[in-house]
Amino acid sequence: MARFLIPSALLCGALLTFHFSAFTPAVSYAVLFIAASIAFLWMAYQTFRTEVPRRVLGALALLALLVRVSFLFTLPVGSDDMYRYLWDGKVQSAGINPYQYPPDADELRHLHSTLLPSSVNHPEMGTVYLPLSQWAFYLAYQMSGENVWGFKLLLLLSEIATLCGLVLVLARLHIPRKFILLYLLCPLAIVSFAMDAHLDGLGLPLLIFSLLSYLNGKRLLSLLLLGASLSVKPVGLILLPLLFFLEKDIKARVQVLLVPLLVVGLQFLPYLGGSGPIQSLETFAKHWTFNGAVHETLFLYIADNQKTRIVCGILLAAAILLLSLSKRDLTDKVYFSILFLLLFSPVVHPWYVTWLAVLLPIARRWSGIALTSTVSLTAFTVMQYKLSGVWTQHPLVLLVEYLPVIVLLFVELRKPIPAVAPE
Repeated sequence: MARFLIPSALLCGALLTFHFSAFTPAVSYAVLFIAASIAFLWMAYQTFRTEVPRRVLGALALLALLVRVSFLFTLPVGSDDMYRYLWDGKVQSAGINPYQYPPDADELRHLHSTLLPSSVNHPEMGTVYLPLSQWAFYLAYQMSGENVWGFKLLLLLSEIATLCGLVLVLARLHIPRKFILLYLLCPLAIVSFAMDAHLDGLGLPLLIFSLLSYLNGKRLLSLLLLGASLSVKPVGLILLPLLFFLEKDIKARVQVLLVPLLVVGLQFLPYLGGSGPIQSLETFAKHWTFNGAVHETLFLYIADNQKTRIVCGILLAAAILLLSLSKRDLTDKVYFSILFLLLFSPVVHPWYVTWLAVLLPIARRWSGIALTSTVSLTAFTVMQYKLSGVWTQHPLVLLVEYLPVIVLLFVELRKPIPAVAPE
């Protein structure tokens, strides 16, 4: 048991040290995030080898919750997306359609403060966030104004809901409850949500409860929840082909495609008259690249961003089609679909990987454990940017980050998941 508790304590200690570090926030963020991720690899290894009593599991759950709560009032370090959330919430609280104007528009000048929108990145662009997220921003602003704790509180509640959903899924699949630690103590999740307050945390419980509903035969509820998840981040779109081919009759297949998209589409009705997020998303999709394994590799040979994106899209579509038609079980297909999406995407910020991290207790795959750990190496880019103002992607970091993931992925695709006896 000591071999299990030591890395768990080191992991939590590294994250809590951020509150007392004498280094600049950027340096502390990089060093402690990476150190905690190394401890997570050790802890994950011991989780597979150690029986974890329920009282120990409960104590670790309380510790993980306290670590998250400790960041409730701290400002984000690794990303400034939080300030866009606050701005959108402020705009909607003023009775203005958040899709109507970019932050630097003259029509919104009366809402300016010393913090907003001066802290918002790319204030010349309209918001890219979907309606369900906008209502979360509105609620957070109503609670705390321009302070971060309102939105962080929503994320904390969402994390608790995610953990509850995972407990139910593990019980439904007869997977030992100890594997919830692969998400509960995942440094990536704690840094992405408790520290940097990324909205992806709002979508994860919707995804998990959608999966639980599907496993329980409640297909319509599952699709409704999946649609709600898409309304936070459209990651779940990658799952539609899987569900489409799982259904046997045409009516059910049409329902798989229509219900989630209708859930998203209907939420735009209160925002008619604004430009919506399409134009800003199009700009993002055309020009942004960062930390994409396949994209960066192919770009070395193709040397054209748009052509490289098209090739990556074709390769992703082929991979998803083959996976959808394979005989793997649903949870395996869901896990590998999201992993493929991350590998072929031109932009993979660390918090994007939380959509894979939340599946680790269910999938128990080392490719995902590796990626949720090695993605912390992108903190070097963040540290350099904070210290020098230069945003640089390091090829060596990309290699160290993805090479073990790809090797493990090939091994896992060749072998079924090893059986684990229920506790």
